[in-house]
Amino acid sequence: MSDFEINTLKKTNFIDITDEVINSINSCFKKCDLNDLNDKDTSLKSGLCLIYTPHTTAGIIINENADSDVVSDIQNFLKGIIPAGIKFNHAEGNSDAHIKSSIIGNSRIVPVLNGKLLLGRWEGIFLCEFDGPRTRKVIIAAIS
Repeated sequence: MSDFEINTLKKTNFIDITDEVINSINSCFKKCDLNDLNDKDTSLKSGLCLIYTPHTTAGIIINENADSDVVSDIQNFLKGIIPAGIKFNHAEGNSDAHIKSSIIGNSRIVPVLNGKLLLGRWEGIFLCEFDGPRTRKVIIAAIS
């Protein structure tokens, strides 16, 4: 398991974290190599990669990273169905961020084969900030 932090810059900010996840999963594989107890190659080559952010106003998505208009469309759609500024019972002023995070979700699982994430050709992994700017933690777990 490993983790990293991302500093978000705006209230709503979708940040491509694909490279950080790849680096983290490679780190997880190397740690598995160190746990070799019986002289066999027990490094994690295939399995699952869990990407998780432990925050109630942020989320994780997998979507197209080749065309930034896709991310913009997702942000605008969420803003349209859950606008900031409407009256919510939660009095901290960030209820819209909690709802957006609940809809998006705070984790994703990606298959791993031969040490590589099995993402589609145009897919990227994004940290979705809904209550920034903040420092956000992302946790990566490799599951064999």
